[in-house]
Amino acid sequence: MDATKQAIGIDIGGSKTAIGLVTHTGDVIQYRVFPTEAEQGFNRAIRRIVTAVREILRAADLPPGELAAVGIGCAGPVNPRTGEINNPYTLSGWNHCNIVEPLERELGVPVCLENDADAAALGEFYFGAGQGAESMVMLTFGTGIGGAAVLRGQLYRGVAGEHPEIGHVTVAAEGAACYCGRTGCLESIASGTALAAAGKKFGFGSAAEVFAAAASGQPEAARVLQTARAAVDAAIWTLVHTFLPARIVLGGGMVEAHPGFFLEPARAAIARATQIPRDYITVAIAQLGNRAGLAGAARWAMLRAQPEQKHHSEVP
Repeated sequence: MDATKQAIGIDIGGSKTAIGLVTHTGDVIQYRVFPTEAEQGFNRAIRRIVTAVREILRAADLPPGELAAVGIGCAGPVNPRTGEINNPYTLSGWNHCNIVEPLERELGVPVCLENDADAAALGEFYFGAGQGAESMVMLTFGTGIGGAAVLRGQLYRGVAGEHPEIGHVTVAAEGAACYCGRTGCLESIASGTALAAAGKKFGFGSAAEVFAAAASGQPEAARVLQTARAAVDAAIWTLVHTFLPARIVLGGGMVEAHPGFFLEPARAAIARATQIPRDYITVAIAQLGNRAGLAGAARWAMLRAQPEQKHHSEVP
């Protein structure tokens, strides 16, 4: 990789969009953030992204030809093969819109699209808590739950290039109903949204209030968290037996606020794993925070822009 090249990373969520100029070592040297406002329309969003990218390039005084590519991590579902966003949940006004083509046309460099959980995992794998690991599974706990796997240095994709929905692994047969139509999904029990919903029955208004109440000794809040802790334990146990990763990385806003709550069940699950070399599996807290997604998207875009580079995870 040309060490002089830099790439733009874009992290698009339902509430905000972050854009940064990223070096080959993962340093973010220019950064902009603004509300996504998907309801204002897709074309407006493209104009705002292009304007922000051009502002960043001017501020960085980047010479012509030194921008290698643009990588986008976007709240999914997305289709990396076609460049389309297929997210009717948090980006409903953009559903089935191709974000790659207009950005390539306006910016004149290769653009690639990834699920935001994949992008964050790539950021941690290359520049954060996953460095040095041959393989890694990352789980992010926030409003929802995302997950991704990097195996032998390659981003894992499922059939048709789709992203694994780790948040919808069943962890409790009789668990809470999930918006996907099933019950007992990890996301329906251990996400911020799920904790708030479970806590509401006892008068708590948010996941943060549930954690605070449990810390002060309120038994109802403690029971809500115990259910969530058991769900995390079950999910990690399933993931280590399925992927056998060298490292589990835990990230997201809830993990940043309560790392011990998530580390404890993850380590317990690995400790009782059977018929696998569990002593070679470690657990770590994500290091890059909310910049993991744009750093990972930028790095992946740099690699994808090299014609000689082959990636087993690319979609034919």
